Amino acid sequence: MKTFFWLIFLFTPVVLLPPKIIDPVAILQKVDANLTSRTRIMESSMVIYGRRANRTITSKVYAEGNDKAYTEYLSPEREKGTKMLKLGQMLWIYSPETDRTIQLSGHLLRQSVMGSDLSYEDMMEDRKLTDVYNAKQLGKEQMGNRSCVVLELNAKVNDVNYVKQKIWIDEERFVPLKQELYAKSGQLLKIVSMTDVKKVGVRWFPHKMNYKDALKNGQGTDFIILKIQFDAPIPTGIFSKAVLKR
Repeated sequence: MKTFFWLIFLFTPVVLLPPKIIDPVAILQKVDANLTSRTRIMESSMVIYGRRANRTITSKVYAEGNDKAYTEYLSPEREKGTKMLKLGQMLWIYSPETDRTIQLSGHLLRQSVMGSDLSYEDMMEDRKLTDVYNAKQLGKEQMGNRSCVVLELNAKVNDVNYVKQKIWIDEERFVPLKQELYAKSGQLLKIVSMTDVKKVGVRWFPHKMNYKDALKNGQGTDFIILKIQFDAPIPTGIFSKAVLKR
């Protein structure tokens, strides 16, 4: 009897399961669902690491969709009262020190924000990844105790800050944990590391991001979210140039 069962085992065809197919677009759609919203109100601190000293700047941001955002710096005293207004691809900055408003556009948007590793373009980009990039899967990697899907993103529109990205996405929470941002030449420009992922309502959201300019030495810049509300009502009239001098 024992021999009979062994014969059954030996001649039974082995069924090999096909490798699990991951749809990169479906993954990006879930990432977009976590990161984008109709409106957003956020308080944050930005820690800029310098050679001799570090600076911390706090601010409050109101944003609606991709095209409207208003930022007011709350501290330190030197930056307090500085305001930024984004309408589409235009950006206005009001300085209380000079009581002047300047407009930035084109290549000027690539300038550093307050000496940080973020550019104005970085702060203005808030489009869904699925609207801007095509994606293909490169594989899977472990980041700490989180299993990640690694995707390569290539731009499908012309007006994008980085034509190529490599992105590590937590395959359970669908939140990016790391991004490498590339120029058209293939030069690595920036590395963004996301940590302190928390659940806010129905979505997962990273509350600490380190932006590191790959072309400079240093620790980069930490962007830390202190409070955030999604789809909250926005005060009337806040997305107008008149609000800059109030």
